[in-house]
Amino acid sequence: MSELLATAKDILKLNWRDGFTVPTSKLYPFQWNWDSGFVSLGHGHFDVDMAISEMQSLFSGQWANGMIPHIIFHDETQSTYFPNHDFWNTSVNSGAPQQPKTSGITQPAVHGFILEAILDRFSQDERVVDFVKDLYPKVVHYHRFLYRHRDPHHEGLMFIFHPWESGRDNSPLWDESLNNIELSPGSIPAYQRKDLDAADSSHRPTSYQYDRYVYLLELGKKHQYDGAGIAEESPFLIQDCHMNAILIKSNEALINIGKRLGLDYGEVAEWQQQSIRSFNEKLWNDQLGMYVGFDLRAGQQLEQKEIGGLVPLYAGIPSQAQAAKINDYLMSLVEKGYYLCPSFDPESPLFDSKRYWRGPIWPQMNWMLHHGLAQYGFHDAAKTVKNDLIHLVTKLGFYEYFEAEKKVADQLTKGYGGNQFSWTASSIIDLIATK
Repeated sequence: MSELLATAKDILKLNWRDGFTVPTSKLYPFQWNWDSGFVSLGHGHFDVDMAISEMQSLFSGQWANGMIPHIIFHDETQSTYFPNHDFWNTSVNSGAPQQPKTSGITQPAVHGFILEAILDRFSQDERVVDFVKDLYPKVVHYHRFLYRHRDPHHEGLMFIFHPWESGRDNSPLWDESLNNIELSPGSIPAYQRKDLDAADSSHRPTSYQYDRYVYLLELGKKHQYDGAGIAEESPFLIQDCHMNAILIKSNEALINIGKRLGLDYGEVAEWQQQSIRSFNEKLWNDQLGMYVGFDLRAGQQLEQKEIGGLVPLYAGIPSQAQAAKINDYLMSLVEKGYYLCPSFDPESPLFDSKRYWRGPIWPQMNWMLHHGLAQYGFHDAAKTVKNDLIHLVTKLGFYEYFEAEKKVADQLTKGYGGNQFSWTASSIIDLIATK
């Protein structure tokens, strides 16, 4: 474990870029939103100043309306990634910062619970307390954006209009909505992907999917990335259970921080009450035994078993009986020969154990599941989720994601996606420190 920890720390230092951390140097050369949240956890175990800087750097890209973009383009000279800052053209929204340049969409709202974790570890450090007090209203402002601009029916459930916002970019969950987008010649601008220069094409989203990603990006740009216009026109409009569960978890963290430090959390408490109620009423699927997303355009649940439907454990949303059903599902996967936890249902014809979010194991997801299972007293499953990830990283390296099928993974010599990956390193550091 000491050797694994040393390697993990070296990776975070290797990916450090004067105030922030890139996910991995070649494939993702900028600062990513929820990546930086998880990376702060790792930094906090050996250099709290780096953890603080990571979050401050991310929030330097916050928009006037409160949005935290999913990419911060600190280095405008980088040309190895598409879509770059010029393609996003966020200047169409007057509240987007001139510097640094950013994307026009967001990602999971992990910042509240990351902030609480840093405060828990350094509660006696006045610099950390001052940092938390300074960032706290900015995180609240971000949540305010989600509730004001992404909740058209005032349900306490925010929507996404682009698969990239979910963090689970090309999950099969999005296939039906994306398939409803009919593209005619000239309906999207010409573009050139850069990800295939640094990663195996069989592991990445298809060209068909990418065309639709670009279409939705252009739709966002058309409406100045404003939620109201997007809600009216977008064919892709999803209340994602993963996004909303993470938002609820961070709401809880903000309430806890507010009580500890004497900060105003009244608005957050109001959001939280409505969100938890709506989440359970609208997103639980008893037949599947887990939570699912809701397609606002189609007016129906997305009835698939996938990793996002398990994350509500971490937010403490399910009843004990609901949590038991999720635990039973996970343990059934172990019996069927899978490492935990596949990102999509292995028994679905849409499962692909190698391609991005269509089946592989993701480190930061295991981190959340481990803590969620432990909170409900499912310690066997929690231990398996933790140990499976540590085993895969030890055997296959600090990759972006991993093969879930044991008989396949045991024959491999490396993981999938980017190597020397920051949130993999950070997840390992924090999980090893977790008793």
